[in-house]
Amino acid sequence: MSSERTFIMIKPDGVQRTLVGDIIQRFEKKGLKLTALKMFQASMDLLRQHYNDLSSKSFFEDLINYMSSGPLVCMVWEGLNAVKTGRQMLGETDPFNSLPGTIRGDYCLHIGRNVCHGSDSIDSAEKEIYLWFKKDELCLWSKTTAQWLYE
Repeated sequence: MSSERTFIMIKPDGVQRTLVGDIIQRFEKKGLKLTALKMFQASMDLLRQHYNDLSSKSFFEDLINYMSSGPLVCMVWEGLNAVKTGRQMLGETDPFNSLPGTIRGDYCLHIGRNVCHGSDSIDSAEKEIYLWFKKDELCLWSKTTAQWLYE
């Protein structure tokens, strides 16, 4: 089995609405393995690095101000097709287009408060993981239930 990692971040609205446990539980129930987790208040500089690809957008400064307005929960999940699986579980960026059963489809009403961020590719996942976590903050462990998840 070829495993990959993805970066998932619960945004300030998700933390304030006490959705952290529900979101973690969804990823665990899906079968992905949590390899890093931390909660903290991000600096504007770190957020500008993370969202650099959106820096030319008119909403960029509002996004940075919002994301720095409260604590974030940053996570690394590992498993088969983790990036694609994570994106499917989150749903569309605009909650209006997200299906029921997805995190955004179940918990969100507005694109500006869409609860989570998830890596959109393996390359961006690796960049985001090492932007938010030091190498020694990633836990390497074997999930004993893997034999029940994968052939």
